[in-house]
Amino acid sequence: MKLFYSPGACSIGIQILLREIGNPFELVKTDLHKGAQHTPEFLAVNPKAKVPVLQRDDASILTEFPAICIYLARTNPDKNLLPAGLEGEVRTLELLDYMVATIHMRGFARLIRTGMFSTTPGDEDKIRQTGREIVLQGFANLQAALGGKPYLFGDFSIADAALFYLEFWARNRAQVPLPANLDAHLDRMLARPSVQASLAAEGLA
Repeated sequence: MKLFYSPGACSIGIQILLREIGNPFELVKTDLHKGAQHTPEFLAVNPKAKVPVLQRDDASILTEFPAICIYLARTNPDKNLLPAGLEGEVRTLELLDYMVATIHMRGFARLIRTGMFSTTPGDEDKIRQTGREIVLQGFANLQAALGGKPYLFGDFSIADAALFYLEFWARNRAQVPLPANLDAHLDRMLARPSVQASLAAEGLA
């Protein structure tokens, strides 16, 4: 398999899962900051012009963070990356969708890529403030979801890979304060070999 990624992007969550699974895979760097996602070569792989992209062993392409997570969990059941039963699966997907579609795409995107949301000169501060409010509310909801557990569903799952990249952005890119239990979750994730190897591979260690 191949994972198309950009350093520091949400694709690091997928890399973490691949390392947790332990099967061979290849990393293909696609630097979003340099516009590599808009090259003809990358658009031939993913016309959506974004990462993560997983090229499977049969050369088929899978995109979108939650879809890739579910695929990896379902095809590697022995790794226990998905809580058991229908209820466990839908609750995991519920959290994944909230983290990616709301906290990431509506919150952090306004903080990190403010220009995408700007329509009039001088509105950048208001956009950032809106993004910060969305992220803070999101973290309050995730704080409640995590509670006193070590991971979102007790044991490590695909949901924790998504939570990790949000926490990492908060601490290292956006300077957004984390609730105490999310801060501890981030430290717990940083101690996992899969996370350490992923950060090193992206030059972030």
